[in-house]
Amino acid sequence: MELSNQIKKYRKEMNLSQEELAEQIFVTRQSISNWETNRSYPDIHSLLLLSSFFHISLDQLIKGDIEAMREEVNKEDIQKFNRYGTKFAVILLLFIVSVVPLTVYFSYLGLAVSAVLYAVGLYYALAIEKYKKKFNIQTYREILAFTEGKKLDEIEKAKEYGKRPYQKVLLALLAPIVAFFAGIGITWLAKYMFL
Repeated sequence: MELSNQIKKYRKEMNLSQEELAEQIFVTRQSISNWETNRSYPDIHSLLLLSSFFHISLDQLIKGDIEAMREEVNKEDIQKFNRYGTKFAVILLLFIVSVVPLTVYFSYLGLAVSAVLYAVGLYYALAIEKYKKKFNIQTYREILAFTEGKKLDEIEKAKEYGKRPYQKVLLALLAPIVAFFAGIGITWLAKYMFL
């Protein structure tokens, strides 16, 4: 974080010891030491006193930290979204491939295992949907840009926003067709491979 460096830099520019700065902003020398070594972070009152004492804006004092925190949050969100997506894809594939063999060979126990896989997959699907809603990403291009940590410019956002209704209609039309062919495939697999 930059704040520790900022405090140290401005304190040294004013030729102050940690103890002298501590007296000026009504904290202990240990607090100043902890702030400068990133062991702790000043509260809002101390930040205001520091910015006033150093004759700089609060924004100037902590700007580097805000940007670093924002980037860290974005990285964490992107990584979590990608993990959820990977887990969902693996569970969905596992469910599709295993539902017929489990049911044929293990009957009700196989159905129970399939139901558990389905429930876990549903959990990850809902988690992904929450992220999509939180970051207002719906189209493939928006999702792809988010997973790569990029942002669309205003024109690209407007174009993608215009595509959303069409993609939803297309999805509503394609979902039953995909489900129909998946059902035929599973039936064929069950009929010729396991029975």
